[in-house]
Amino acid sequence: MRRQLPLLVEEATDISTEARSRFSDVRARIEFLMANDLDFRGADTGYATHHLHSFAARFPPQLPRYFIEALTDPEEIVLDPMVGSGTTVVEAALLGRKGIGIDLDPLAILISKAKTTPVAFEALLEAGKRVLTCTHRLLKDGLNIGDVLSPDPATEDFVQYWFLPRTQQELTALVQAIREESSPSIRRFLLVILSSIIVTKSGGVSLARDLAHSRPHRDMDKSVPSALELFQTRFRRARPDNSLPVGSSIIIHGDAQHLPLPTESVHLVVTSPPYANAIDYMRAHKFSLVWMGKSIQELSQWRSRHIGSEKIHPIEMENLPSLAQNVVRELSTQDSRKARVLARYFAEMTNVLREVWRVLRPGAAAIFVVGTSTIRGINVQTHLCLTEIATHVGFEMVRIAERRLDRDRRMMPARQGGNRSTIEQRMHHEYVISLIKPESR
Repeated sequence: MRRQLPLLVEEATDISTEARSRFSDVRARIEFLMANDLDFRGADTGYATHHLHSFAARFPPQLPRYFIEALTDPEEIVLDPMVGSGTTVVEAALLGRKGIGIDLDPLAILISKAKTTPVAFEALLEAGKRVLTCTHRLLKDGLNIGDVLSPDPATEDFVQYWFLPRTQQELTALVQAIREESSPSIRRFLLVILSSIIVTKSGGVSLARDLAHSRPHRDMDKSVPSALELFQTRFRRARPDNSLPVGSSIIIHGDAQHLPLPTESVHLVVTSPPYANAIDYMRAHKFSLVWMGKSIQELSQWRSRHIGSEKIHPIEMENLPSLAQNVVRELSTQDSRKARVLARYFAEMTNVLREVWRVLRPGAAAIFVVGTSTIRGINVQTHLCLTEIATHVGFEMVRIAERRLDRDRRMMPARQGGNRSTIEQRMHHEYVISLIKPESR
């Protein structure tokens, strides 16, 4: 029995249904949808498996649901090429569509798979009991942290710096106990719960503070909770969603610039690209991933491949449209390195938009939810730059709408008191870009 959806989800669905009944033309439907309130402020975002793990800059599930309901039919394919925590794919599955999510971030893949793979609650409950029993036994008998971590000095130094000795012991025991579970889907679900006590909105079992918003800082005065106790608490709250149809979702570890999908195979794209020069996901996610056997060197290599990464590669800026070129040139007068990073961001997003155009069916829509960025005092106006790039690729722009952010939900909460970072000060709104792939080009 599918659980009752929150009221604001039902209201959004009503609008989507009205759009379908009033307009047979996709463009007219999108115009109608974009003219309505896209804020979803105060909406319940914790239904289904959306509550499972914190994720910076996650949009509310009502947003993709709104467009999926109105612009696709059951069994059609909905793609999120930068899937993050899997919000779009979960909503696609709940609506009877086939969801595909792609991401380079190993933690994003782990979370998205856990959120979209049905797990029997009774089996999970029994597995949790076994894991806790095994963890207590391992802590009593003694264990070797080297059996869990990647055996290289950089990873060992990272763990010694950021985690107290007792936390290291508890996390090592939990990981070893989870590894003994035979079911891949249950192991994955339990690892996500483990990660949720490390990369979290508040507290967390590392010594890091500011993990969500800036370079993390070690705080030796931080009151670090017991990893074992916090895991037990999170486990008791976690509930798999058995209303998700088996096999309705595919999560792929891959690059949005090179989508492993057939041409003209997708009926709708709903995605939220990374902010230009804003959130470094891997900087926070490595705190969990090292406990899953990833090395710091390996994670640094993955980080350098992410869109918006600060690692600079040669960029042919003259291939960018005029608006993007102009803002890069303006920024170069203030900070040449930041300008090269921004040029790379626009060049890589051009590749993404080309790939999205390729895999979309003619006449289908792509919805991009993007935030602007202020770099060295210059308003980048990312939404306008990406829209210009999209039209150069071949899309037709329908409309850009502004939505206000429920900031404590769109990203990890801002610090209480004191000076706020630049990103905290500016993240009050973002933009929804609606695009159509023309029937013929």
